[in-house]
Amino acid sequence: MATAKHLSVLRRALPTGRLLSTAAAATAAPPRAEEAAEDVISMKGVRISGRPLYLDMQATTPVDPRVLDAMLPFYLSRFGNPHSRTHLYGWESDAAVEAARSQVAALVGANPKEIFFTSGATESNNISIKGVMHFYRDKRRHVVTTQTEHKCVLDSCRHLQQEGFEVSYLPVRPDGLVDLDRLAAAIRPDTGLVSVMAINNEIGVVQPLEDIGRICKEKGVPFHTDAAQALGKIPIDVEKMGIGLMSLSGHKIYGPKGVGALYLRRRPRIRVEPQMSGGGQERGIRSGTVPTPLVVGMGAACEIAMEEMDYDGRRIAALQERLLDGIRSRLDGVVINGSVEHRYPGNLNISFAYVEGESLLMGLKEVAVSSGSACTSASLEPSYVLRALGVDEDMAHTSIRFGIGRFTTKAEIDRAIELTVKQVEKLREMSPLYEMVKEGIDLKSIQWAQH
Repeated sequence: MATAKHLSVLRRALPTGRLLSTAAAATAAPPRAEEAAEDVISMKGVRISGRPLYLDMQATTPVDPRVLDAMLPFYLSRFGNPHSRTHLYGWESDAAVEAARSQVAALVGANPKEIFFTSGATESNNISIKGVMHFYRDKRRHVVTTQTEHKCVLDSCRHLQQEGFEVSYLPVRPDGLVDLDRLAAAIRPDTGLVSVMAINNEIGVVQPLEDIGRICKEKGVPFHTDAAQALGKIPIDVEKMGIGLMSLSGHKIYGPKGVGALYLRRRPRIRVEPQMSGGGQERGIRSGTVPTPLVVGMGAACEIAMEEMDYDGRRIAALQERLLDGIRSRLDGVVINGSVEHRYPGNLNISFAYVEGESLLMGLKEVAVSSGSACTSASLEPSYVLRALGVDEDMAHTSIRFGIGRFTTKAEIDRAIELTVKQVEKLREMSPLYEMVKEGIDLKSIQWAQH
C-alpha cells in the first residue's frame, strides 16, 4: 500500500492544481472556489471540471511511487550505459539491470538467463512469433492461434501468411475460452508455434494455460503466451504451465512505459531469429542499449507485484463486485461479456442494452473508460473480440470496459456507478427501442421496413 512518503512523490510530480485520480488525490484538501474555476479542462472538444476518474487500467497503469523512487537515481547520478565495461558507471548500471532481470524472473518462476528485455509486449510478441517461425522455417510452416488475440499477434501472423506460412485462427467459445479439443486437433506435424493470450485485454478472460501447455508438450510444439495483462495479476509459473515463450509489459503493472520482457525457455532450448540488427545486446536476441531506468522500474514493479498480488487481488475483486452490484441494482439489460468464472476481476466488460455505445462513451466524459467498439473514419465497428464471442452486433456496440487497479478507491467506484447509471437512463429515455421493450414487444420479432 502506498505510504505518505510515496503520495508526496506523486504530488511533487504533478503540476499545481492537478491531481491524479487515485488514492493520492483523495488525500488532498478540496480546492478553493477560484482554484476550481481554473481547473476546467478543455481538450478535443470536451470540457470537464477537473481530471476524470481513471478506470482504464488495461490500457495503462500509473507508475507506483515506489517504482519511481527506484528509477530516479538511474536518471540523475547512476546514468551509465550498462554495456560500458571499463568504469564504475557502466558496472553499477549493469548490476542494476541484472538485479531487475532476477526480479522479473522470480515473478514467473523462470531463470534470470531466460529473461530478455525489450521495448514492450508488442516487440516481444513479434520476436516470439516471427522469430520462432523464421528460425525453424525449413521444417515448421504452421502456426495456431485464436481469433481474440491482441492485434500485434494477429498482425504478426498475417505477416507470416504473406511469407507463405499457414495460420489457423481458432474460434473461441461464447465465454471467450479456447476449446481445448479443437486446439489439440489443430496442431499438425509441421506446426511450429501455438500462441494463446493469458488474459484477454478486452474482456479479461483467463485462458487455461496449464492445460494448453500440457497439450503443446505432448505434441512437441512450443507454447507462446502474451501475458501483458496477466503479469503480477495472477500467479504464473512457466515450468508448471509448460510455457516456452512469454511476452511481458512494464506499464501494465504500475511500471514505466517503453519497457517489456521476453521469456525464452532454455531447456529444452527454443531458438528465435532476432528481429533487429545491432550490437548484439541481450545475448543477440534484442540489440540496442538497455534503458537502465526503465528496466529498474519494471524490476521494482515485479517485486512489488509479487509481494502484494494477493492483497491487490482481493481488494480489486471487492471493488469489481461493488461496481457490478451497484449498476445491476439500478439498471436492467446489463450483460457481462466473457466468462464470469474464469476472468481477472480488474477487467469488467459489460454491455448495456438499448443504448448507443458512442453516445454512452461521450456522456461518460468524467470517467476514463474504454469501449469494445473501435471508431473508424467511416463507421463504428464492433470489437472483433466480442464478435468472436458471438455477441449480437447491437450489444457489441454498447460495451464498456471498466479497468480497476491498485490505486482505485471505493469513492471512485461509487462515483462511476452514479455517472454510468445516470447516463444510461438518460439515453434510454430517448430510445424508442427501450420504450417498445417496456411495453412487452419482442424486438427480434419485428420486420423492419427498408427504405
